[in-house]
Amino acid sequence: DKGFTRYTPSSGMPELKKAICEKFKRDNDLEYSPKNIIISTGAKASLYHALFAVVDEGDEVIIPCPCWLTYNEQVKLCGGKSVFLQTSKETNYKITAKSLEDAITSKTACLILNSPSNPSGVVYSKEELEEIAEVIVKHNIYVISDEIYEKLVYDGAKHVSIASLGKEIKKLTIVINGVSKAYAMTGWRIGYLACDEEIARVINNVQSHTTSNANSIAQYASVEALNKGDEFISEMTAIFQDRKNFITAQLDEHGLEYINPQGAFYVFVNI
Repeated sequence: DKGFTRYTPSSGMPELKKAICEKFKRDNDLEYSPKNIIISTGAKASLYHALFAVVDEGDEVIIPCPCWLTYNEQVKLCGGKSVFLQTSKETNYKITAKSLEDAITSKTACLILNSPSNPSGVVYSKEELEEIAEVIVKHNIYVISDEIYEKLVYDGAKHVSIASLGKEIKKLTIVINGVSKAYAMTGWRIGYLACDEEIARVINNVQSHTTSNANSIAQYASVEALNKGDEFISEMTAIFQDRKNFITAQLDEHGLEYINPQGAFYVFVNI
C-alpha cells in the first residue's frame, strides 16, 4: 500500500544504510557512513562483489580450512587462485599470525576470514585477531571478514570484528554481514558490506551492472529487523545453545571427536 515497489539506489536505500551504520556503532564500535555501505541480494552476493573488486586474474586468496565451499568457487569465478590454509587441533582449528604470514606471497590479494566459522564453529578472540591484523597491515593485503554468524555465539564467547581494531586494519577490511542468520530471514536475500569509501564505489559499480538493487520490500523489512530485533535474537540464540548442548552430549556419549563450536549452528565431527 505504501508503494515500496520501485527501484532503490543500487547501493541500497538510505533508511537501511542508516540502520546498518547504527548497528555497526552499537554492536561493533565501528563508525561507518552510508557511503561505506553496500546492500546486496544476500551476503553471498556481497562476498562475490567484494572479491570481484579486489581480485585480479591470477591473484591469490587465502582461505582458512575447514571452510564454506562457496569461497573457492567465487574466487575461481573472479579469476583468482585459492590458497587453502590448513588448521589443526593444536591451533583449535584457527589460523595463526605465523601461518598466515607464511602463506602470503607477492600474488596475495586478500584473506577471507570467517568468525564465527562455517563449518567449524570457532570464534577468534580479540587477541588472535590483533595478531592477524598486524600481519595484514604489514603486507598491505585486504581481509574480507565474513561475520554473518556474529549474533550466534555460545558459552560466553564474544564476537569481535577485526575492522574495529584500528584505523589501518579498518581501511583494509571489507566486512560482510546480513539479516539471514541473525534474524532468520534467509529467503529475504538481504546482505550488506562495509568498507573504505574508495572500495565501496568500485563494488557499487560492479553491483549496478549485475544484480542492480536488492529487493525494495525486503530492504524495508530489514530496517525493522535491525532496529527492533534484539529480543528475538536472544531467544533464538538460547534455543541454538540448547540444541548445541544436546548434540554435543550425544556425540560425547558415543565417543566421537568433534570441534566444540563457540558460534554459528554447526558441529564439525571427525569421521
